[in-house]
Amino acid sequence: MTENQKDMHNNGKAKQGSENEQSMPDINTDENVSGTSHMNDELEESGELEKKEQELNELRDKYLRLQAEFDNFRRRTAKEKIELMQTASKEVILSLLDVLDDSERAAKQMETATDLDAVKDGTSLVFGKLKNALTAKGLKEMESLHTDFNPDLHDAITEIPAPTPDLEGKVLDVLQKGYYLNDKLIRHAKVVVGK
Repeated sequence: MTENQKDMHNNGKAKQGSENEQSMPDINTDENVSGTSHMNDELEESGELEKKEQELNELRDKYLRLQAEFDNFRRRTAKEKIELMQTASKEVILSLLDVLDDSERAAKQMETATDLDAVKDGTSLVFGKLKNALTAKGLKEMESLHTDFNPDLHDAITEIPAPTPDLEGKVLDVLQKGYYLNDKLIRHAKVVVGK
């Protein structure tokens, strides 16, 4: 190759190199770097958004399940409560059936009985059985006579002058007994109070 040809050849390569340089984008420019980081930020935000949506869906699902479980629990509890109320008195009624049977037998005996003492004894036995059956179920009689009047326990029917000064403000007579069931007041005593 002649020198002239070598120069042309080198110039051609130089031109071609400069054309290649012009046609190839510069990947190290600031615009490309910021565009790439912006794209990366968008991808990261998109990934975080998907994560948050997934967490939200999981929490929503968990909430709906808890709500359904609570509804089932509430329905089951209400049903059990109704059943309990319907059968709560069953035990008491069963224990009183014996007393009812004895009362019927005593009533038949009274129709033909000539001995008044035997009728009294039979009635006392039936009454004692009734009282024992109710006591066994938690019934307790309130002691009110000559105690201080207490409006939480007693219903005052009337007031009369106290026969002695120490009976003022106290229960002088019990017209209807008060009762507790398992230490809870179920009926107030109706009383006469001294003034």
